[in-house]
Amino acid sequence: MRSVLLVVHAGRPDIRDLARHLIARLNEVGFEVRISPAEAADVAEGGELSTVSLLDGSETAKGSEMALVLGGDGTFLRAAEHARTAGIPLLGVNLGHVGFLAETEVDALDATVTAIVQGRYEVEERFTLQVTATLDGELIAEDWALNEASVEKSNREKLLEVAVSVDDRPLLRFGCDGVICATPTGSTAYAFSVGGPIVWPNVEAMLLVPNAAHALFQRPLVVAPDSQIEIELVGADQPGVLSCDGRRSHPLPPGTRLRVERSEQTVTIARPHPTPFGERLVAKFQLPVRSFRDGRSTT
Repeated sequence: MRSVLLVVHAGRPDIRDLARHLIARLNEVGFEVRISPAEAADVAEGGELSTVSLLDGSETAKGSEMALVLGGDGTFLRAAEHARTAGIPLLGVNLGHVGFLAETEVDALDATVTAIVQGRYEVEERFTLQVTATLDGELIAEDWALNEASVEKSNREKLLEVAVSVDDRPLLRFGCDGVICATPTGSTAYAFSVGGPIVWPNVEAMLLVPNAAHALFQRPLVVAPDSQIEIELVGADQPGVLSCDGRRSHPLPPGTRLRVERSEQTVTIARPHPTPFGERLVAKFQLPVRSFRDGRSTT
């Protein structure tokens, strides 16, 4: 039997209704639906979902054809933790505010199910970041990120002083609120909110974006995908915190060195209705594509 993993933002009644509809639709076409017990209980709203398989942890994703995600980008990133390990693609249905990671909208859900049944979708590979943190040569943290790895100050009263190197060459030193290392996939997320550039997802590069840097030069940088970015917390009394995709955090004592580089493990995204990124950008940010002077299209 073919199976899919369902990951749901079950805090909203409309999403719970949609999840029940989707489970019934997938069962009709012969799919087993796998879901965590906690999410199943929320979706059932006091009833019982007898047509799903309740599995926990990494076993939930293992052997599934793909992970279907109902929610926004936060739910998608949560699902990515399971899908990346299991090596299955993610397909997000946007029910959030912007939803850059989602590949389909709720009004196209039935067409999306049909595309899954027929195997009519593209699979796009996105690279991820590998992050290691050491203190006095000892490993203190190791993690990964699909969107971004951010180093932030943990003491609100003080700036975080950092020294930044690229490919073992010293580059910058400044006080700041933090530094963000992002993938092209994450260029529309946290990095964008602090002034980073938008990068097309198929561009292979890493972004380095200072956050509120107290420096004359505080421009975002785009570096090669195979580069190594090193960030050292040089302030003697300035601890920080590492956050990966806004979901997993690690305390960083003063003197910590972080190395951010391309991970060998990728995340794949299923695209049943491929739309050019530029078109999605216009729709998500409601960008003006007509001249305000004469109303003529500029596209």
